[in-house]
Amino acid sequence: MRSLITLIVIALVALVGCAHHPLASSAMPTLFLVGDSTMANQPASKYPEQGWGQALPAFLREGIELQNHATNGRSTKSFRDEGRWQVVLDQLNAGDFVVIGFGHNDQKVEDPARYAEAATDYRHNLNRYINEAQAKGAQVILLTSIPRRAFDAQGQLQETLGDYPAVARQVAADKHIPLVDLNHLLAEVVQSMGEEASKQLYMHAAHQQYPNLPPEGKQDNTHTQVAGAERVARLFVGEVKRQDLPLARWLR
Repeated sequence: MRSLITLIVIALVALVGCAHHPLASSAMPTLFLVGDSTMANQPASKYPEQGWGQALPAFLREGIELQNHATNGRSTKSFRDEGRWQVVLDQLNAGDFVVIGFGHNDQKVEDPARYAEAATDYRHNLNRYINEAQAKGAQVILLTSIPRRAFDAQGQLQETLGDYPAVARQVAADKHIPLVDLNHLLAEVVQSMGEEASKQLYMHAAHQQYPNLPPEGKQDNTHTQVAGAERVARLFVGEVKRQDLPLARWLR
């Protein structure tokens, strides 16, 4: 009898020890979003403008935390130089997810604080982000930038992001990590909608349509409004599920 009691006590101690072992932790994973204004949370003063990361919470299941660190106007260079990446890196734990999407501001050759040439600096910066996140045990998903709404005279959507989407695709392939090609996915949607109807996805506001915006309205073919943010979030979620990525278990 005494031997049985001893075995039970040993078993209980082992269970308690396992429960406190870091590898046995059931801590809530965190999904970190890292990118520019097309992903960022936008203030109410800019309504109806929204980054697609702002629409993502509606697609998340309970049990995962979302931190949207995407920031207006940032590139792979400036996001790091300003210490924003370090804030993410300091919090990363094994089992977390990092979604990285830049490009719009990296191509701004007139601004040395942001410019990162596609084939060299941009590629290097993406590789460095990926390596550092993976060293913490996080799982990385790389993105291509959403397209700008730019139609030619024949009604064909034009590519305005140069080599940046292609470089992101190549980096993902070289690093053997998942890629969600938002550039391609949203371009298909915008092209199918056409030049006029696709305005409802981007930040187009009519004269005096919103009291918080200038009376003349707004014509912005880079940033999305609510409907566009939701569409991009759906595209992201759909592609994560299609690829059956580990993040898919946390998505509705």
